[in-house]
Amino acid sequence: MRNLLEPGMLVRHPQRPDWGLGQVQSAVGAKVTVNFEHAGKVVVDSEQVTLERDFST
Repeated sequence: MRNLLEPGMLVRHPQRPDWGLGQVQSAVGAKVTVNFEHAGKVVVDSEQVTLERDFST
């Protein structure tokens, strides 16, 4: 999944729905930095978590 994520894409963290919608800021290797509505900027290891693309907007 990490290869498919690019800055600007909207995603959700499947185990943390309370974080809300997130926008990918950067994707370097397995590390994806996402700015979530209710959690702020979070670095996600895409080898451990598969972020879900959000196409609702």
